Amino acid sequence: MTISQLAKNAGIKVETVRYYQRIGLLRTPLRPGHGFRSYEEQDVSHLRFIRHGQTLGFTLDEVATLLRLSSADCKEAERVAKERLLGVRARIADLRRLEAALERTVSDCERRKAYAGCPLIEALLA
Repeated sequence: MTISQLAKNAGIKVETVRYYQRIGLLRTPLRPGHGFRSYEEQDVSHLRFIRHGQTLGFTLDEVATLLRLSSADCKEAERVAKERLLGVRARIADLRRLEAALERTVSDCERRKAYAGCPLIEALLA
């Protein structure tokens, strides 16, 4: 299949396929006699793996690590996943703190009649 067929089958753009090839996440097949690179169904699966990994929050570096592992390397895959989970939990905690701060600011804005200025602008200037 051509690069455009590969991209379409994987649900990504051709530019993304080329990017993954440049950074070493996807092999770049040789050009046979007809001059066009030919991709296989295995390449579609590879791209879907990358996309699914990103959907789960893995960075491209982490996806690359997972791609290098075999089924026998379950402990290493588990280690990578646990690290990602810790990162996700830290981001959730940060977002909860941000949510609370914004709730306080919005509440101040709702009571702004008691203020001369805008509580949100004043909070950002502080």
